[in-house]
Amino acid sequence: MGFTIYPAIDIRGGKCVRLFQGDYNQETVYGDSPYDMAHHFKEQGAKWIHLVDLDGAKMRERVNHEHVVQIAKGLDAKVQIGGGIRTEEDVNYYLENGVERVILGSSAIQKPDFVKKMLKEYGKHIAIGIDARDGYVAVDGWLETSTIKATDLGRELAEHGAETFIFTDISKDGTLEGPNVSAIVSMAEATGKQVIASGGISELSDFDELLEESRKGIEGAIVGKALYTKRFTLIEALKKVEI
Repeated sequence: MGFTIYPAIDIRGGKCVRLFQGDYNQETVYGDSPYDMAHHFKEQGAKWIHLVDLDGAKMRERVNHEHVVQIAKGLDAKVQIGGGIRTEEDVNYYLENGVERVILGSSAIQKPDFVKKMLKEYGKHIAIGIDARDGYVAVDGWLETSTIKATDLGRELAEHGAETFIFTDISKDGTLEGPNVSAIVSMAEATGKQVIASGGISELSDFDELLEESRKGIEGAIVGKALYTKRFTLIEALKKVEI
């Protein structure tokens, strides 16, 4: 199994933005068209595009779904989407409109029975997004921190059929300080499943440790700010992780 790079597009107000540590008051706009940005990544070799509906995460409902569908239907790349997905209707909407994988995050805490049902019905098309602050799960666009340990939640959902986890250490997100590899490995070991690393990648060398640990279940990495600030190109990242 190879190591997948997921270029990230966070959508807020219909634009491509990045937040610092999930803070909606610390936003940088990097483009007016999510589709154009996705097309740019596809042209550089992306096989997957990682999308987040930031408005949706905050409002607890789909907001930027039209942009998501435009990308899913218009590009020859697989799309995964998270943010504001709270009902089976939301899941169906995306899967029926070309999205390959739907990410369930806050609902894993707030609506556990719903998440377990979605895992049973849609299997590999559901990914579990676990965002952690100091080891505990954060919800509602990272605005609140729960009392549930990230590894405990991962272990439980793996038992209910989850095959793919996206793990974000919020303290690393958007900081360009490098990923929290030990926490990512802990999630992979707790679940025994594939984990996609998210948050903190700033240099091509950051992939070295992730690649070294890939045998433990680190399947790939989501890369955002490093691409937008031109620390490296997607082409360079893809070449770096060729196995």
